[in-house]
Amino acid sequence: MNIRPARVGDVPSIYELIRTFADRKVMIRRSLGELYESIREFQVAIDDNDRVVGCAALHVFWEDLAELKCLAVAEDVQRAGVGRGLVEACWNQARELEINSVFALTYAVEFFERCGYQQMDKADLPHKIWNECVRCPLFPNCTEVALIRSHEPVPRTADAENRLQLIQV
Repeated sequence: MNIRPARVGDVPSIYELIRTFADRKVMIRRSLGELYESIREFQVAIDDNDRVVGCAALHVFWEDLAELKCLAVAEDVQRAGVGRGLVEACWNQARELEINSVFALTYAVEFFERCGYQQMDKADLPHKIWNECVRCPLFPNCTEVALIRSHEPVPRTADAENRLQLIQV
């Protein structure tokens, strides 16, 4: 398994991976145009047959906060470390960019916790992260859980709110 930055030629495969899970209402659907425009945010997992079997994107929100999004792994290779590899590739990318905190909104809470993320209150995230949520068929009744991974200890309650409000400025 090889994980590398996505290329323009990977977009149709990324689109199909995301579409599979968007049809099940566990991800937000992405258009081909969106994927081409944000291709530099994506990492892909490639199998021995040069097939894209997973994808994930790191979207920078502010100087110290990014979102890991669009994590999708083909069903025939799930539970083989592909998802964890993509999460780690995005985490390493965040470190290279000197971003200390990466959050995810997900239904796969236990998976992200095994990857070093901790649950947090969605209300503590900056308001601008909700721009994509309005396109989700489950909005505003979303039950996704917010999780965060930081180089520093994850702030709690009032401290978290104060820190993330600073990020919004």
